[in-house]
Amino acid sequence: MPTPATPLKSLQAGSLKIEIHASRRAAGEAAARAAAQSLRDLAERARDVAVIFATGASQLETLHALTSISGLPWNQVTGFHMDEYVGLTADHAASFRRYLRDHLTERVALRAFREIDGSAADPECVCREYAQKLRSCEPQLCLLGIGENGHLAFNDPAEADFEDPRDMKVVELDSVCRQQQVAEGWFRSLDEVPKTALTLTIPALLRVPKLIASVPGSRKARIVRRTLEEPISTACPATILRTHPDVTVYLDEESAAELGAVRT
Repeated sequence: MPTPATPLKSLQAGSLKIEIHASRRAAGEAAARAAAQSLRDLAERARDVAVIFATGASQLETLHALTSISGLPWNQVTGFHMDEYVGLTADHAASFRRYLRDHLTERVALRAFREIDGSAADPECVCREYAQKLRSCEPQLCLLGIGENGHLAFNDPAEADFEDPRDMKVVELDSVCRQQQVAEGWFRSLDEVPKTALTLTIPALLRVPKLIASVPGSRKARIVRRTLEEPISTACPATILRTHPDVTVYLDEESAAELGAVRT
Protein backbone atom coordinates (compact mmCIF):
# COMPACT_ATOMS: atom_id res chain seq x y z
CA MET A 1 0.00 0.00 0.00
CA PRO A 2 1.28 3.53 -0.75
CA THR A 3 2.61 5.81 1.98
CA PRO A 4 -0.33 6.84 4.21
CA ALA A 5 -1.87 10.16 3.26
CA THR A 6 -2.86 12.73 5.87
CA PRO A 7 -6.60 13.46 5.90
CA LEU A 8 -7.58 16.71 4.25
CA LYS A 9 -9.72 17.44 7.29
CA SER A 10 -10.87 15.79 10.51
CA LEU A 11 -14.21 16.53 12.17
CA GLN A 12 -16.23 15.26 15.10
CA ALA A 13 -19.97 15.07 15.79
CA GLY A 14 -20.71 13.80 19.28
CA SER A 15 -18.37 10.88 19.75
CA LEU A 16 -18.36 10.16 16.00
CA LYS A 17 -15.07 10.95 14.28
CA ILE A 18 -14.82 11.87 10.58
CA GLU A 19 -11.83 11.81 8.26
CA ILE A 20 -12.08 13.46 4.84
CA HIS A 21 -9.63 12.24 2.20
CA ALA A 22 -8.80 13.44 -1.30
CA SER A 23 -10.31 10.49 -3.17
CA ARG A 24 -12.40 7.37 -2.80
CA ARG A 25 -9.24 5.29 -2.98
CA ALA A 26 -7.45 7.33 -0.32
CA ALA A 27 -10.44 7.09 2.01
CA GLY A 28 -10.64 3.33 1.49
CA GLU A 29 -6.95 2.89 2.18
CA ALA A 30 -7.21 4.96 5.36
CA ALA A 31 -10.13 2.85 6.57
CA ALA A 32 -8.17 -0.30 5.73
CA ARG A 33 -5.16 0.87 7.72
CA ALA A 34 -7.36 1.50 10.73
CA ALA A 35 -8.97 -1.92 10.36
CA ALA A 36 -5.58 -3.60 9.97
CA GLN A 37 -4.27 -2.01 13.15
CA SER A 38 -7.38 -3.07 15.00
CA LEU A 39 -6.95 -6.66 13.77
CA ARG A 40 -3.35 -6.68 14.98
CA ASP A 41 -4.30 -5.30 18.38
CA LEU A 42 -7.19 -7.72 18.82
CA ALA A 43 -5.10 -10.72 17.77
CA GLU A 44 -2.46 -9.87 20.36
CA ARG A 45 -5.06 -9.91 23.13
CA ALA A 46 -7.08 -12.96 22.11
CA ARG A 47 -6.69 -16.08 20.00
CA ASP A 48 -10.11 -15.67 18.38
CA VAL A 49 -11.19 -12.46 16.65
CA ALA A 50 -14.67 -11.93 15.17
CA VAL A 51 -15.35 -9.27 12.54
CA ILE A 52 -18.53 -8.15 10.76
CA PHE A 53 -18.06 -7.08 7.13
CA ALA A 54 -20.34 -4.89 5.02
CA THR A 55 -20.78 -5.15 1.27
CA GLY A 56 -21.67 -2.82 -1.59
CA ALA A 57 -19.87 -0.28 -3.73
CA SER A 58 -18.73 1.74 -0.70
CA GLN A 59 -16.64 -1.13 0.62
CA LEU A 60 -14.69 -2.06 -2.52
CA GLU A 61 -11.64 0.14 -1.97
CA THR A 62 -11.51 -0.65 1.74
CA LEU A 63 -11.66 -4.41 1.26
CA HIS A 64 -9.18 -4.38 -1.61
CA ALA A 65 -6.70 -2.37 0.45
CA LEU A 66 -7.26 -4.42 3.60
CA THR A 67 -6.77 -7.76 1.87
CA SER A 68 -3.59 -6.40 0.23
CA ILE A 69 -1.86 -5.70 3.55
CA SER A 70 0.60 -8.47 4.31
CA GLY A 71 1.05 -10.16 7.65
CA LEU A 72 -2.43 -9.67 9.10
CA PRO A 73 -3.68 -12.41 11.47
CA TRP A 74 -6.46 -13.66 9.22
CA ASN A 75 -6.03 -17.18 10.56
CA GLN A 76 -7.47 -15.94 13.87
CA VAL A 77 -10.48 -14.20 12.30
CA THR A 78 -14.02 -15.49 12.08
CA GLY A 79 -15.99 -13.32 9.68
CA PHE A 80 -19.68 -12.48 9.55
CA HIS A 81 -21.64 -10.40 7.11
CA MET A 82 -24.48 -8.12 8.10
CA ASP A 83 -27.23 -8.73 5.56
CA GLU A 84 -28.39 -10.71 2.55
CA TYR A 85 -31.32 -10.64 0.16
CA VAL A 86 -34.10 -13.16 0.62
CA GLY A 87 -34.37 -15.51 -2.34
CA LEU A 88 -31.02 -14.91 -4.07
CA THR A 89 -28.74 -17.87 -4.58
CA ALA A 90 -25.10 -17.57 -3.60
CA ASP A 91 -23.98 -17.41 -7.23
CA HIS A 92 -26.23 -14.47 -8.16
CA ALA A 93 -24.20 -11.43 -9.20
CA ALA A 94 -25.81 -9.29 -6.47
CA SER A 95 -25.59 -11.86 -3.68
CA PHE A 96 -23.63 -10.60 -0.70
CA ARG A 97 -22.26 -14.10 -0.19
CA ARG A 98 -20.76 -13.95 -3.67
CA TYR A 99 -19.49 -10.40 -3.06
CA LEU A 100 -17.64 -11.42 0.09
CA ARG A 101 -16.23 -14.53 -1.54
CA ASP A 102 -14.90 -12.41 -4.41
CA HIS A 103 -13.54 -9.54 -2.33
CA LEU A 104 -12.60 -11.20 0.96
CA THR A 105 -12.55 -14.93 1.50
CA GLU A 106 -10.93 -15.81 -1.85
CA ARG A 107 -8.23 -13.19 -1.24
CA VAL A 108 -7.26 -14.05 2.34
CA ALA A 109 -7.49 -17.23 4.41
CA LEU A 110 -9.80 -16.55 7.34
CA ARG A 111 -10.16 -19.03 10.16
CA ALA A 112 -13.86 -19.23 9.28
CA PHE A 113 -16.59 -17.23 7.59
CA ARG A 114 -20.26 -17.50 8.58
CA GLU A 115 -22.47 -16.86 5.56
CA ILE A 116 -26.11 -15.79 5.68
CA ASP A 117 -28.17 -18.18 3.58
CA GLY A 118 -30.73 -15.90 1.95
CA SER A 119 -32.06 -18.70 -0.24
CA ALA A 120 -33.02 -20.97 2.67
CA ALA A 121 -36.63 -22.14 2.89
CA ASP A 122 -37.12 -20.68 6.40
CA PRO A 123 -35.62 -17.16 6.72
CA GLU A 124 -36.81 -16.78 10.31
CA CYS A 125 -34.89 -19.92 11.26
CA VAL A 126 -31.81 -18.53 9.51
CA CYS A 127 -32.14 -15.36 11.61
CA ARG A 128 -32.34 -17.28 14.89
CA GLU A 129 -29.40 -19.56 14.09
CA TYR A 130 -27.20 -16.76 12.72
CA ALA A 131 -27.92 -14.59 15.75
CA GLN A 132 -26.79 -17.42 18.01
CA LYS A 133 -23.51 -17.77 16.09
CA LEU A 134 -22.97 -14.02 16.29
CA ARG A 135 -23.61 -13.90 20.04
CA SER A 136 -21.25 -16.81 20.68
CA CYS A 137 -18.36 -15.03 18.92
CA GLU A 138 -18.95 -11.48 20.25
CA PRO A 139 -17.53 -9.50 17.28
CA GLN A 140 -14.99 -6.84 18.23
CA LEU A 141 -14.77 -4.98 14.91
CA CYS A 142 -17.32 -4.01 12.28
CA LEU A 143 -16.70 -2.54 8.84
CA LEU A 144 -19.85 -0.84 7.62
CA GLY A 145 -21.35 1.76 5.30
CA ILE A 146 -24.32 4.11 5.31
CA GLY A 147 -27.13 3.80 2.79
CA GLU A 148 -28.56 6.68 0.79
CA ASN A 149 -31.64 6.61 3.05
CA GLY A 150 -29.45 6.45 6.17
CA HIS A 151 -29.78 2.72 6.66
CA LEU A 152 -27.25 0.69 8.63
CA ALA A 153 -27.10 -2.83 7.21
CA PHE A 154 -30.64 -3.18 5.79
CA ASN A 155 -32.33 -1.27 8.61
CA ASP A 156 -34.19 1.24 6.45
CA PRO A 157 -36.03 4.05 8.29
CA ALA A 158 -39.34 2.18 8.49
CA GLU A 159 -37.60 -0.96 9.82
CA ALA A 160 -34.96 0.59 12.09
CA ASP A 161 -35.42 0.07 15.82
CA PHE A 162 -32.79 1.39 18.22
CA GLU A 163 -34.20 -0.87 20.97
CA ASP A 164 -34.78 -3.96 18.83
CA PRO A 165 -34.73 -7.07 21.06
CA ARG A 166 -33.57 -9.22 18.14
CA ASP A 167 -30.07 -9.46 16.72
CA MET A 168 -31.29 -10.41 13.24
CA LYS A 169 -34.60 -10.11 11.43
CA VAL A 170 -36.41 -10.23 8.08
CA VAL A 171 -37.15 -6.75 6.71
CA GLU A 172 -39.01 -5.09 3.85
CA LEU A 173 -36.69 -2.93 1.72
CA ASP A 174 -37.92 0.55 0.88
CA SER A 175 -37.89 2.11 -2.59
CA VAL A 176 -34.86 4.35 -1.89
CA CYS A 177 -32.79 1.39 -0.76
CA ARG A 178 -33.86 -0.73 -3.73
CA GLN A 179 -33.21 2.08 -6.19
CA GLN A 180 -29.70 2.50 -4.76
CA GLN A 181 -28.96 -1.12 -5.67
CA VAL A 182 -29.95 -0.41 -9.27
CA ALA A 183 -27.95 2.84 -9.40
CA GLU A 184 -24.82 1.03 -8.18
CA GLY A 185 -25.19 -1.54 -10.94
CA TRP A 186 -26.09 -4.64 -8.93
CA PHE A 187 -29.42 -5.06 -10.74
CA ARG A 188 -30.64 -3.98 -14.19
CA SER A 189 -34.01 -2.70 -12.99
CA LEU A 190 -36.01 -2.05 -9.84
CA ASP A 191 -38.21 -5.05 -10.58
CA GLU A 192 -35.18 -7.32 -10.21
CA VAL A 193 -34.30 -6.10 -6.70
CA PRO A 194 -35.70 -8.36 -3.97
CA LYS A 195 -38.25 -6.72 -1.71
CA THR A 196 -37.12 -8.49 1.47
CA ALA A 197 -33.80 -9.20 3.15
CA LEU A 198 -32.21 -10.62 6.26
CA THR A 199 -30.30 -8.11 8.35
CA LEU A 200 -28.47 -7.71 11.61
CA THR A 201 -30.32 -5.18 13.74
CA ILE A 202 -28.97 -1.85 14.92
CA PRO A 203 -28.43 -2.98 18.54
CA ALA A 204 -26.42 -5.95 17.26
CA LEU A 205 -24.17 -3.58 15.29
CA LEU A 206 -23.82 -1.04 18.10
CA ARG A 207 -22.71 -3.76 20.53
CA VAL A 208 -19.49 -4.10 18.53
CA PRO A 209 -16.76 -2.09 20.32
CA LYS A 210 -15.15 -0.57 17.19
CA LEU A 211 -16.90 0.58 14.01
CA ILE A 212 -15.14 1.69 10.82
CA ALA A 213 -17.46 3.21 8.21
CA SER A 214 -16.50 3.78 4.57
CA VAL A 215 -18.89 6.25 2.91
CA PRO A 216 -17.49 7.60 -0.39
CA GLY A 217 -19.09 9.16 -3.45
CA SER A 218 -21.34 12.07 -4.37
CA ARG A 219 -24.52 10.03 -3.92
CA LYS A 220 -23.75 9.86 -0.19
CA ALA A 221 -23.17 13.59 0.39
CA ARG A 222 -26.72 14.39 1.49
CA ILE A 223 -27.03 11.45 3.89
CA VAL A 224 -23.62 12.19 5.42
CA ARG A 225 -24.80 15.71 6.25
CA ARG A 226 -28.07 14.36 7.66
CA THR A 227 -26.19 11.79 9.75
CA LEU A 228 -24.13 14.50 11.41
CA GLU A 229 -26.71 17.27 11.72
CA GLU A 230 -30.19 15.80 12.24
CA PRO A 231 -31.65 14.81 15.60
CA ILE A 232 -30.92 11.19 16.43
CA SER A 233 -33.91 9.21 15.20
CA THR A 234 -34.91 6.30 12.98
CA ALA A 235 -35.88 8.83 10.29
CA CYS A 236 -32.14 8.68 9.54
CA PRO A 237 -30.93 5.51 11.25
CA ALA A 238 -27.24 6.40 10.82
CA THR A 239 -27.65 9.29 13.30
CA ILE A 240 -27.41 6.68 16.07
CA LEU A 241 -23.72 6.32 15.23
CA ARG A 242 -23.15 9.59 17.10
CA THR A 243 -23.83 7.73 20.36
CA HIS A 244 -21.25 4.98 19.81
CA PRO A 245 -17.98 5.40 21.76
CA ASP A 246 -15.61 4.35 18.95
CA VAL A 247 -16.71 4.96 15.38
CA THR A 248 -14.80 6.66 12.57
CA VAL A 249 -16.36 7.55 9.22
CA TYR A 250 -14.04 7.79 6.21
CA LEU A 251 -15.21 10.18 3.47
CA ASP A 252 -13.86 11.42 0.18
CA GLU A 253 -14.30 15.00 -1.01
CA GLU A 254 -17.46 14.07 -2.89
CA SER A 255 -19.28 12.53 0.08
CA ALA A 256 -18.09 15.42 2.31
CA ALA A 257 -19.33 18.09 -0.10
CA GLU A 258 -22.23 19.23 2.10
CA LEU A 259 -20.27 19.45 5.35
CA GLY A 260 -19.04 23.04 5.07
CA ALA A 261 -20.96 24.15 8.13
CA VAL A 262 -19.96 21.24 10.37
CA ARG A 263 -17.58 22.33 13.11
CA THR A 264 -14.19 20.70 13.65
